Amino acid sequence: GDIPSRGLGGAAKCEAGWSKCGRVGCSGLRIHTSPEQRLQYGWLAYMLGERASKKFTERSKVFTVEGNLSSGKGKLAQQIAEKLGMKHFPEADIHYQDRISGDGQLLAEKFNGFCNLEKFYMDPKSPDGHSYRMQSWIFGNRVLQYADALEHLLSTGQGVVLERSPYSDFVFLDAMLKQGYVHRRCLDHYKEVKEISISELLPPHLVIYIDTPVPEVQKRIQEKGKPYEKKVSPSYLQSIEDAYKRTFLPEISESSEVLQYSATAAEDVEKVIEDIEYLKFDKGPWVEQDDVSFHQLRLHVQDKSAVLDSVSIPRFIPEITIGGSQFDKIYYEYRALPGRKYRPGYNADAGDKWIWLK
Repeated sequence: GDIPSRGLGGAAKCEAGWSKCGRVGCSGLRIHTSPEQRLQYGWLAYMLGERASKKFTERSKVFTVEGNLSSGKGKLAQQIAEKLGMKHFPEADIHYQDRISGDGQLLAEKFNGFCNLEKFYMDPKSPDGHSYRMQSWIFGNRVLQYADALEHLLSTGQGVVLERSPYSDFVFLDAMLKQGYVHRRCLDHYKEVKEISISELLPPHLVIYIDTPVPEVQKRIQEKGKPYEKKVSPSYLQSIEDAYKRTFLPEISESSEVLQYSATAAEDVEKVIEDIEYLKFDKGPWVEQDDVSFHQLRLHVQDKSAVLDSVSIPRFIPEITIGGSQFDKIYYEYRALPGRKYRPGYNADAGDKWIWLK
């Protein structure tokens, strides 16, 4: 018989081996050490006088750019980062970990939560629970990317600009629920995971929302979208917009600065920069932090195993649970892939050299 099933997938690779991560197919989620910090920051560095605040400037901020599909988020985020000397983080998708680990090749969906965007757009009401499996996987990647962004900010002092974040991800699940793509139990599970995972983080200093009407979004998708993206339902797009305006923006405005632009106004990056310059950034938890709390936050976000633990709760949700035998099979297949058996720099099959001298 099958060994006991493992909720949400079982394990994610970390530098020292593997640890439970709690998401289906999570053997594809590789924990890494950020390239900016080859040596782990710790108590010794803090005792010797390293302080995040010493590196901070007025640009040491976290900005996120939000909006519906094809609203121009990526372009604006990149322009803001270039103009202000900040680091741009493209939106985290299903393959976020693939792109920044191993040999950089995109892996099969069995290593990425058993999900893919094409199936979602072609069959959003798939009876196998694919829609929630995909959104749960993407949320985990957003949490990991946000931790990477915070680590970069705290270790270098350079501000970061992201496209969406774990704080806004729920607009998609809210829309899925309204469209009947997911079961309500998925929403309950998601809320619990989100509350736990973001409780250890700090929200963005600034949220920029691009308000693009659904007809315009549809037009852009038809003109430039992938064939399967053109299948997206207008009502789903409208539900995303509604979730942004009715829930996300009012809630995030309590802790973050918020700027809103029409699709046309968002194209004037100079005006956006000017508006940013006028903000005081005198609200939210960031103003309450000191070097001790920044030290604790940096220890947390650089430990990607701990970050993953925050999205791992022992709940049986059929949409994202696989059997133990299936998990073990995927686990060993993943370990056999180039550059994914040991920590970065220690894999001969990925071309790493002088391993025994490191």
